[in-house]
Amino acid sequence: MKKHHVRIVGGEYRRTPIPVAQVEHLRPTPDRVRETLFNWLAHFWGGEFADKRVLDLFAGTGALGFEAASRGVARAQLVESAPAALAALRALQARLEAERIGIHAGDALSFLRAQRMPDYDLLLLDPPFHHGWLERLWPLLGRALRPDGLVYIESGQAVADVPPALRPLRQARAGQVHFGLFQFAAMQKTLNNPEIRRPPSRGGPPANDNDTETE
Repeated sequence: MKKHHVRIVGGEYRRTPIPVAQVEHLRPTPDRVRETLFNWLAHFWGGEFADKRVLDLFAGTGALGFEAASRGVARAQLVESAPAALAALRALQARLEAERIGIHAGDALSFLRAQRMPDYDLLLLDPPFHHGWLERLWPLLGRALRPDGLVYIESGQAVADVPPALRPLRQARAGQVHFGLFQFAAMQKTLNNPEIRRPPSRGGPPANDNDTETE
């Protein structure tokens, strides 16, 4: 059987093949969807990726997270629970010597609940379709996102039932994949999560969290 893989679309690791492990519900984001997403990000970030921190809560093949690292983000934190997918992610990280990639073994809900302060500029949400993941994640978004952070959502149906705090910026469809980019309102985030400390300024000391270690 021919080995299935996708490729990184742009940046430092452009054209690097990413193997697709045999894992249930594993569905890598198509190339043209990733290209569209990163064109959107380039627009809203003014082409500046170097100071951005990205969190991919359903890493799977790592196509989104490694694409972000390839484009030059400061940190791409990948969260994955399936052992086969984790092994493939770590092998790819080692092959590319991708020091800006962090890999966490665990599930999305536990990872978010463990966050001590919002420290990410972009949250990537591409969960298994039709399993109710998004509804469970909505109350926890403010634990990870910095003020005015962006949220990318990929779904098997139109992305419609989102919290009022998420302002739609862009939405599109490619085949059966619906995807969109949203901005998380900072004031709503503060009201929903009063116990979470404000993140340090960009010029201040880095956050002392434990989510950057590869496990």
